[in-house]
Formats: sequence, structure tokens, C-alpha cells
Amino acid sequence: MSSNFGRNQDDNEEAPFVERVVRISRVAKVVKGGRHLSFNAVVVVGDGEGHVGIGMGKADAVPDAVRKGAANARKNIVQISLKGSTIPHEVVTKFGGALVMLKPASPGTGVIAGGAVRAVVELAGVRDILTKARRSTNPVNVVKATFEGLKSLRDPQDEIRKRKSLVESMAERARIQAERRAARQARQAAAAAAAAQTQAEPPSQ
Repeated sequence: MSSNFGRNQDDNEEAPFVERVVRISRVAKVVKGGRHLSFNAVVVVGDGEGHVGIGMGKADAVPDAVRKGAANARKNIVQISLKGSTIPHEVVTKFGGALVMLKPASPGTGVIAGGAVRAVVELAGVRDILTKARRSTNPVNVVKATFEGLKSLRDPQDEIRKRKSLVESMAERARIQAERRAARQARQAAAAAAAAQTQAEPPSQ
């Protein structure tokens, strides 16, 4: 049993996150007294501005499972790097048997994605994107693969600045090490010269 409905959560005015249930499945556990039925819920939480999280909840009733899944999703919220209304670069991620490809799209394209991928990218704030889910169609693995793909996104300009600063810091470190090495060699040469001069002086009578 699956569901794709969403609902607004305005209890916390500082973070008006939106919850969307991707899948609700009924599971049974065989115990001594018979079969015990419960429900699993996969919930995606996001604010549509670059923050998204996923979580799973299990309970004997559907509302309780959804509430637990939403609580777990709020604990796993991460910030996603966006470029306008799309993502900065293409990424392909694998989780379990699911393989998900996320590709930037021009403005006005919209979200070209299936139900599980759509729930994650829309709540993350992506409005233009091309996606493709391959191999396994298990919504749980697809959601997790999409989430991992969004987490791996990086802003090219930020990465360039980080690499430049790293190169500059390495160059500065190399310069300092060279100066220390030259100073040490100079001290060693001065000490050797002083020792040689001491040996060359005649002994006093």
C-alpha cells in the first residue's frame, strides 16, 4: 500500500517544513500468538529552499508510523547546493539496487521525475531537473539514492575557491619550510666554521 499525499507542518514557524509520504507498506511478523501486523512509512521532509531530509517510521497504526518517519526525517535534514532553480551539475548515485541519475535542466523545464524521486527533489527546492531511475524501482532505495545524490552536489565556484586557498596555503607552507631549512643550514654552516677556526688556532703557551 502506497500513498503520495503531502501536508504542511506549521507548528514550528521558524521552519515551515512540508511532509510528504512516499510509501506506506504493511508488514507482518509471526509471533507466538500469531501474526502481528504493523506499518512502515517512508517520509520526506523539506522546506523547498535547499533543506531536505528522509526518514522511516514503523508503528501499529498508519498515523503513528507517519509521525515517527517525519520525526526521523527532521533529524536527518541536510542543506543542498542549488544553482538557481536547478542543480549545479549532473550526478549518478547508487543505493542498494537502485541507480538514480540527476541532471540539470534549463528554466521552465519542470521536474521530470517519478513519484519517489519527485518527492525528494521538489521538497529540496529544485524546480527544473531531469532524472532517471534505473534497475530497482523499490521506492525506499530510490528515495535514499536520490537523497545521497543531492547531498553529493557541490557548487563549482565554492570548490574552485577552496582549491585556490588550499594551493595558496600549501605554497605558503612550502615557503616557510624552505626558510626554516635555509636558516638551519646557515646555523649548521656557522657552527662548522667556528669549529674549524677553533681547531686551526695554535694552542696558547
